Amino acid sequence: MQPLIVDAHEDIAYNILNYGRDYTRAAVETRRLEHESGSTAIEHNGETLLGWPDYQRGSVAVVFGTLFVTPIRRKTGEWEKQVYADPNQAHRFYRRQLDIYTKLADEHPDHFSLIGSRADLETVLAHWDNPKAESHPVGLVPLMEGAEGVRDPSELDNWWEWGVRVIGPAWAGTRFCGGTRDPGPLTEDGRLLLKAMADIGFTLDLSHMDELSARQALDMYTGPIVASHANAAALVPGYDGNRLLQDDVLQGILERDGIIGVVPFCRFLNFEWKFGDPRDNITLETLAAHVDHICQMAGDARHVGLGTDFDGGFGVSAVPAGVDTIADMQKLGPVLAAKGYNDEQIAAVLGKNWLRHLQTYLP
Repeated sequence: MQPLIVDAHEDIAYNILNYGRDYTRAAVETRRLEHESGSTAIEHNGETLLGWPDYQRGSVAVVFGTLFVTPIRRKTGEWEKQVYADPNQAHRFYRRQLDIYTKLADEHPDHFSLIGSRADLETVLAHWDNPKAESHPVGLVPLMEGAEGVRDPSELDNWWEWGVRVIGPAWAGTRFCGGTRDPGPLTEDGRLLLKAMADIGFTLDLSHMDELSARQALDMYTGPIVASHANAAALVPGYDGNRLLQDDVLQGILERDGIIGVVPFCRFLNFEWKFGDPRDNITLETLAAHVDHICQMAGDARHVGLGTDFDGGFGVSAVPAGVDTIADMQKLGPVLAAKGYNDEQIAAVLGKNWLRHLQTYLP
């Protein structure tokens, strides 16, 4: 039996609303239909890597489903429908995406199940542990990527009640902190947001936060901290941005018993790679080096997992060679075994580390 996979970052709701993707289908079927219809999804977001049959083949038991909306200043075309100009608009879009996850679980209970508590998680895992079950529901943990939908920290109680359990204050820079391509520290609003998040029990996601604001958050945040989808900047020669994590930030997450989800995106593995380039020389060996880097820093295999960011702006042509769908992330196991990792450590990286985090911090 292959180990369970937990993927800490997938932009499912965004794709459903922006492109009409149906994740109850296999990825290959969605690709066929999008090619036949001339969908803009392939041009702007790549060929999908996700689908419920692929989750089944890959034993993908739990996914952190994002709430993601683009700030209007980063809008690149009329094809982008999930775009906000102010916190009120962001709030409406985030609520709508959250409703999408509820709808998925309600309309397809055999396919998807919302996870907001330890009891919810254990129900999903018990189904995957049942040898008589032919298929299993995939658990969905809502993660807010960019916190502009939180109009005031007093609203966090509502977001918690609605099921959000993880919040990253940034994608691009926000009124809370610097973000990707937008350097800057935590603002006063950001400090108030983090204090309120910690009081309630949200997990803080440092992904996309500027290095300065991430370091400040490590110093001040008293709740659980992770990076749902981020690679090690030290392993990407020539990288000069603020999206990948420097070793001191990685070390700060490790010291807080956090987890880093590595991203199988060619650009985050080889900074010279660009869209349209072949991916033959970028393999799961390249991704495994990031896993190993974090494990060597930690002295164990308990602090790294997967955060694929699949369907988050790239598709099949932009992931390591040999990966065609999310199911192929199981191929990382033999690559890690060749590096000397045992079955228990491999299971931890593929899913058990994220499961431990959820079992510890879910209500």
